[in-house]
Amino acid sequence: MIGTELRKTFGRPRTWVTIAVLNALPVLVAVLLRLTDLAPRPGEGPPFLSAVLTNGALFPLAALAIVLPLFLPIAVAVVSGDAVAGEAQAGTLRYLLARPVGRTRLLVAKLVAVMAFVLVTVVVVALVGYAVGSVLFEARPAAGTSVSGTSLTTEELAGRTLLAIGYVAVSMLGVAAFGLFFSTLTDSPLAAALGALAVLVTSSLLFTLDAASPIAPYLPTRYWLAFVDLFRDPVLWRDVVRGLALQGVYVGVLLTAAWANFTTKDVTS
Repeated sequence: MIGTELRKTFGRPRTWVTIAVLNALPVLVAVLLRLTDLAPRPGEGPPFLSAVLTNGALFPLAALAIVLPLFLPIAVAVVSGDAVAGEAQAGTLRYLLARPVGRTRLLVAKLVAVMAFVLVTVVVVALVGYAVGSVLFEARPAAGTSVSGTSLTTEELAGRTLLAIGYVAVSMLGVAAFGLFFSTLTDSPLAAALGALAVLVTSSLLFTLDAASPIAPYLPTRYWLAFVDLFRDPVLWRDVVRGLALQGVYVGVLLTAAWANFTTKDVTS
């Protein structure tokens, strides 16, 4: 069942079109930085910002930061919102459940497919960012610059970049959990995706309001950009750990709610 869902997800042209569109913006930004003087020159501006925007080895971080606030969550919300609601809208959900396939097993297969999409998308964005950055900028694998202004070895840079990719992927699992939950509530994939995006937009807006400061630490988008702290010297783990824990709570609660709703709802389509 899981294999079938994986083939279905990655066999659709729209999946790869979505990933290609996601990569278009970082590529465009890299081209503009190469052709213009928008990027900070060496010795000007924050050292880490200058390094990320002009060092091909670090450009994957810029690519992730570019797509993370808006475009990547939209893609994840659309795919996760389509997981169950898409089957219902197409009229195939009832036939899937008519076979000897339990609802829990089907939901787990959908979840694994969505998680695979999240991981593949984040990794592809990082790899394309590295490739484009290496072509358009000089890659400096020997050492880099941390947010704190100190030098990082090649091994440290590689390790922290992998941690950043993993952190972004976990953050997007929270978005996927929202999408999958709403997907079990409606037969419209668009409504499920919009529901997840509405939560994320509301979270982002509340984070900017002083009146919402008491609930700010619990907003799902609060720690999305905390992966930058992985490049401090020493690493500032506080927000990273809080971000992982917060996403874990959201994912656990939402998936439990999705399972409870899906296993008890009347499927008529």
